[in-house]
Amino acid sequence: MTNTRDVLTPEALSMLQTIARCGSFAAAARALNLVPSALTYRVRQLEEALDVLLFDRRSRQARPTAAGQELMDEGQRILAELEAVAQRVRRVATGWESELTIAVDSLIDPTTLMELCAAFLESRPPTRLRLRDEVLSGTLQALASGQADLALGVSVEASTLPHGLQFAPLGQLPFVFAIAPHHPLASHTEPVADEWIRQHRAVAVADSTPQGRGLTVGLLAGQDVFTVPSMPAKLQAQLRGLGVGFLPEPLVRPYVACGRLVVREVQRPPRITSVGYAWRRSGAGSHAGGGNESSSAEGVPRTGRALHWWLKQLRSPATRAALLCHPGRQPHLGVESIP
Repeated sequence: MTNTRDVLTPEALSMLQTIARCGSFAAAARALNLVPSALTYRVRQLEEALDVLLFDRRSRQARPTAAGQELMDEGQRILAELEAVAQRVRRVATGWESELTIAVDSLIDPTTLMELCAAFLESRPPTRLRLRDEVLSGTLQALASGQADLALGVSVEASTLPHGLQFAPLGQLPFVFAIAPHHPLASHTEPVADEWIRQHRAVAVADSTPQGRGLTVGLLAGQDVFTVPSMPAKLQAQLRGLGVGFLPEPLVRPYVACGRLVVREVQRPPRITSVGYAWRRSGAGSHAGGGNESSSAEGVPRTGRALHWWLKQLRSPATRAALLCHPGRQPHLGVESIP
């Protein structure tokens, strides 16, 4: 029997991902520039080594079996870890990350974020920049799982962070109970009790974490729910009266000013969320706040030059305030170029 280590290689794992993505052996063979018989032979080698069937061949489509799906799920994680190792090695050699991925919660103001990205990219760093849209616990999960290097909009206290991560605050974000003026609750006597809110559909933002059920915030037991993928989508739904719920006060401010939304007092305590950012601890000497990232003997930040630049910008009170300030009150950003 073929040795498992000889066939269970990164190339083989990548091959399985390609087959699943293409949907058939023939299409995958074309994508991999192989003849179909060669691809089939390689898959059979894997199946013999593992003593399992990876694909159901009873139809023209390449459908993974339960065992095949498990191998591909684990393989995707292993490939991501291998790429992370490669990036760390390159960072040690050059001080620059080959790619910097930022997980961005939908609470973060997109205009401010793009201003920061523009300042970073205009300096032509040798680092590719990638943004990931995340929501609630998915933002921190992307960082903890190695899929991101920096997480913006983390709603968590530093004491509850997974081991090896650093946290610093961006600020506090107040939420208000906002309703379309034509919604039945808009004319209800204040403060609005939960028993009245429960009778109307809520608009909720789906947690983007792929593990478990994620976080649920502000929903009442038995309440009908319309689930949307982001905070901007939640705003649009509530503007149309499709449901009710809490929204960040800076986000709704211009809509309240022009009468497209009304804010109603509720019986619950005021909702204020502490929001911050997080990154992976670089070693002894680094600490929350990004004030003095640890450096090597040559003076190169152990965090990598690209992450070091972002952490430096986030130390600015104006930058932190702007990232939590949606249209209507944009502080000027004093970003610095990359040396």
